Amino acid sequence: MLGSLALSSVAIFVAELGDKSQLMAMTFATRYRAWQVLIGITIATTAVHAASVALGFGMGELLPTEWIALIAGVAFLGFAAWTLRGDRLTEEEKGKAARSVGSAVLVVTVAFFLAELGDKTMLATVTLATHHDWLGTWIGSTIGMVVADALAIGVGLLLGKHLPERMIRYGAAALFAIFGGWLIIDAALALA
Repeated sequence: MLGSLALSSVAIFVAELGDKSQLMAMTFATRYRAWQVLIGITIATTAVHAASVALGFGMGELLPTEWIALIAGVAFLGFAAWTLRGDRLTEEEKGKAARSVGSAVLVVTVAFFLAELGDKTMLATVTLATHHDWLGTWIGSTIGMVVADALAIGVGLLLGKHLPERMIRYGAAALFAIFGGWLIIDAALALA
């Protein structure tokens, strides 16, 4: 379980770097208190990643692990390309974050829950859960995402708009490519 927790924490932390939800976290932090934003992110992430782990664990029980690892490797290469392309908040999305009314925690929770459905961090969690301990993957993926978004909030509050977004995006893409290549090679050796 500890290996799954550590791997999931690192993989999801990397997946979240430069992601749209990190940009959302920075935007919400300009309107609400940082602790309210973090609580909302934690609640949403816990729920989305629980569903992701359940889906991944179910797939892992039904399919041969070597093929899953190969598919996971290809998926991680796709995540690298996705990360390299980058995400940006549209003016409409920025406006929605700024105009949100009501409980800050509820607003952030709902926004993050909806933003994470089908996002690369959700897909990465599904992928990890097919091959690793479900509880460690769930806890690790949640920790990785919350830490990455906490970092975004902190950096955003300190540096404003002067973030080295390109460097973060390239570094995250490189790490995804390395993880993907490693999974593909490992799976190919197991199938040979």
